[in-house]
Amino acid sequence: MARSSGGAPASGTSAGAPLRLALVVGSNREGRFAPVVADWFLQRAGAREDFTVDVVDLAEVDLPTALSGRPGAAVRAELAKVSPRLAAADAFVVLTPEYNHSFPAALKSLIDWHYTEWQAKPIGFLSYGGISGGLRAVEQLRQVFAEMHAVTVRDTVSFPNAGQHFDSEGRHRDPAAPEAAVKTMLDQLAWWGTALRDAKSRRPYGG
Repeated sequence: MARSSGGAPASGTSAGAPLRLALVVGSNREGRFAPVVADWFLQRAGAREDFTVDVVDLAEVDLPTALSGRPGAAVRAELAKVSPRLAAADAFVVLTPEYNHSFPAALKSLIDWHYTEWQAKPIGFLSYGGISGGLRAVEQLRQVFAEMHAVTVRDTVSFPNAGQHFDSEGRHRDPAAPEAAVKTMLDQLAWWGTALRDAKSRRPYGG
């Protein structure tokens, strides 16, 4: 999977600077299809001048489902891999498959281990699955992120029966529609990301 350089971007980004976009790869399943979709997305997002992109891949972190207000050293080490990067992001794209009409447990765990990191930031969704293209997972994620005081943008990018639409080198066989969809989603993220970043620079979010 293509990815940006590791580590959290510096804080205090000035107005007009590119937005720091974190792509959260929400599947850690063995044999997952997520890297194909992630690489496709990164090629499009990376070509834009209004974003810098960091990849937060849940296959590279092991957060327990048992939450704790006082996590031990092992859990703190795992959180250190992701928490600063989520905090530094101005906006997110969440890449999710659909498992049994919902989204993966690893993704829910990441969300639940954090709170302020999501607040007053926009989130777009990139999904894949069977006939629904992961949209049922996305609808549930909208409710979860609303509780986190995040702003989910309207338009999504989804791939129904995803494996049929990409060739062996990860290229989409009929790219016109998904490329138009990803542009629309990123345009919405850019608007909301800039507006919310500017608003927070004048007045901290009080949620």
